[in-house]
Amino acid sequence: MSEEKRTVRPAGPMGHGRGMSGEKARDFKGTLQKLLRYMDRYKIRFLLMLVFAVAGTVFNIAGPKILGKATTELFNGLVAKIGGTGEINFTRIAEILLGVLGLYVISACFTFIQGFVMTGISNDVTYSMRRDISGKIHRMPMKYFESRTHGEILSRVTNDVDTLQQSLNQSVTQLITSVTTIIGVLFMMFSINVWMTLCALLILPVSMGIIGKVMKRSQKYFRGQQNYLGQVNGQIEEIYAGHHIVKAFNKEEDVVNTFENTNQKLYESAWKSQFFSGIMMPVMQFVGNVGYVMVALLGGYFAIKRAIEVGEIQSFFQYIRNFTQPITQVAQVTNMLQSTAAAAERVFEFLDEEEEEQLSQHPVDISNLKGDVEFDHVAFGYNPENIIIHDFSTKVKDGQKVAIVGPTGAGKTTMVKLLMRFYDVSKGAVKIDGHNVQDFHRSQLREMFGMVLQDTWLFNGTIMENIRYGRLDATDEEVIAAARAAHIHNYIMTQPGGYQMVLNEETSNVSQGQKQLLTIARAILADNRILILDEATSSVDTRTEVQIQKAMDNLMKGRTSFVIAHRLSTIRDADLILVMKDGDIIEQGNHEELMAAQGFYAGLYNSQFEKAEAV
Repeated sequence: MSEEKRTVRPAGPMGHGRGMSGEKARDFKGTLQKLLRYMDRYKIRFLLMLVFAVAGTVFNIAGPKILGKATTELFNGLVAKIGGTGEINFTRIAEILLGVLGLYVISACFTFIQGFVMTGISNDVTYSMRRDISGKIHRMPMKYFESRTHGEILSRVTNDVDTLQQSLNQSVTQLITSVTTIIGVLFMMFSINVWMTLCALLILPVSMGIIGKVMKRSQKYFRGQQNYLGQVNGQIEEIYAGHHIVKAFNKEEDVVNTFENTNQKLYESAWKSQFFSGIMMPVMQFVGNVGYVMVALLGGYFAIKRAIEVGEIQSFFQYIRNFTQPITQVAQVTNMLQSTAAAAERVFEFLDEEEEEQLSQHPVDISNLKGDVEFDHVAFGYNPENIIIHDFSTKVKDGQKVAIVGPTGAGKTTMVKLLMRFYDVSKGAVKIDGHNVQDFHRSQLREMFGMVLQDTWLFNGTIMENIRYGRLDATDEEVIAAARAAHIHNYIMTQPGGYQMVLNEETSNVSQGQKQLLTIARAILADNRILILDEATSSVDTRTEVQIQKAMDNLMKGRTSFVIAHRLSTIRDADLILVMKDGDIIEQGNHEELMAAQGFYAGLYNSQFEKAEAV
């Protein structure tokens, strides 16, 4: 790539692992409020889901009390039959049981509908988030992507949104049904017997205390789990992408040791977080069983005193079970809500990032522009406190071939980034046909440029699709003509499938030189007004380079071209050579003029030939 490509460290945790995130949100309340505002567009469906969830729970709650009447009817019938004063009324029992069955069927229908609606809401929310993230990516400044790993950015679309979808779908309905169940069951229990209900309620403070203790201890392990998960996934992605470099330098053992160290930390934090999460259910069940025994003793006493019916005791026992279970579920939902908030917080952080200004108030029409370029006293630094280009000025006429040369770090590729407005200048102005580049819509400005970089970019698809990426409406004949101009047609025809050959994900089934030729064919097909060639022939052999130079010369006729080159022999015919050093132009002119001046350029040029002769 260029000399300005910088190595950066990951700015935060990332990961592609599926499943629940364990990270705790820094602003739990604020993030949930943002999420609710984001979901405001689904409020009608959300209210509908709420109604069906509550209705399904209420019908389910009513069942045990009515079922208790059947038990009482059966008990009274048995007592009467034993005493010889009556018979069991099976008709009445059947009516009660059919009524309970009907309630449960209606409850199941309501529950199914609320689940269906909530699944639709959660899917729509995550779909909207992915769409917003995708749109956001195109509006983000280049500095954002150069300061973060690919894994971190991708995790917002994959891991975080998936976590949000899963936890949102489970936690919202679970929370509604659990709270409704607690309230409804509590009401039914009081309607049966106040003292038994108060006895059952004694387990609440114990339960809340246990939940609070467990959550407090487990939060730090959940945070650690998410952080180390991100590091593990980041290492895997990085090493997989550069596995050939690892092998070339025999770094397999170091890579494995680094991975094992991080993976061990992930194992420890995950084990502890899941342990604390896992013990909550059995502990709560134990507390619930203690309460169950206490109520059973009290219920037996009231039954002996004939202060309560046998069927009511049976109903009360069912309600106790239904009462402790939603308390446990609320505790679990609290953990899920932490995951929901943590994932949502990371997504909203990304969506709230600073954007590039995409549109201009008075945009310049690009349809009639020629290609005159001017750098007017440009100053720039990636860090405002560290200016790397101090005072850059030059004028390039339409159709000229301009070569930019200089040592590594001189600022050659940075000038191209400023021209295409990947970054804005700190001082001065970059102009096209006299118009400041900041007066263009960014997308329209970049329509004027075609680029061929040293680092090729191809995607998983056919060769035809990869070349056509330069101009999506191009015909097959135009694609083939571009490939011929790039001297890649004959190679393509020798491959299985020809132009329909599929490049794999790593595009490792073609050589680096052929990749370069394909990207050059793509640039030829795009047919832009201004061309930027950043070491475009560095990956091809000398013979192919001569062919490419001829093709590029034909391509550059009548177009303004900027050629960044280290091999100075390839730019001898340039109309203008800009010699850069430490961010400034120290020499400019054509090849003959610069060689006659016997300056910095002449020294660079002669040193390359001296090295070639030495070899």
